[in-house]
Amino acid sequence: MRSRKKLMAIVAGLVVLGLAVWGWLYYRGLRALGEGLAHDGRGGGLFKADPPTDTEARVNVLALCDAVQSYRDEHGTYVVAGPTPKEVPRGGTPVPFPKEEAFQHLGFEPGEEVRFQYEVVVQESPVGEPEVSCLARGDFDGDGQNSVYRVRLDPNGMTTPIEVEHEGE
Repeated sequence: MRSRKKLMAIVAGLVVLGLAVWGWLYYRGLRALGEGLAHDGRGGGLFKADPPTDTEARVNVLALCDAVQSYRDEHGTYVVAGPTPKEVPRGGTPVPFPKEEAFQHLGFEPGEEVRFQYEVVVQESPVGEPEVSCLARGDFDGDGQNSVYRVRLDPNGMTTPIEVEHEGE
């Protein structure tokens, strides 16, 4: 019986160690995405087949939704933020990301310069539940049509996969 308890303790320790290693690798992967984004100066990086600004939008819209849900968990309410910067960046040229109180409350800091406009929209669903969308909008080719990256939060705090409209625009 005693050896069975030892075995269970060892198995539990290995599971915890495995989860810790997996979490560290996951964290390092997200950091590598961000470093790749900053490294080549165009927004490319690990995913060479993606449009140059694709990585910025994908990483930041997920980070924004995580920040929105964390704020709700702590304060019990959703925060509406943006759109920031006021104008959608055009032509793939980075623009300063201005300090905005709502984004500061969320702890969302996409960097000093961005190639996308970020926004958090909160609406009421037909059944009275909040519908939260985290958005990134950009116009990489400068033609006036925006690429839109959207992640939605459900009432339980779960995120949808990233929805993309007009990718590469």
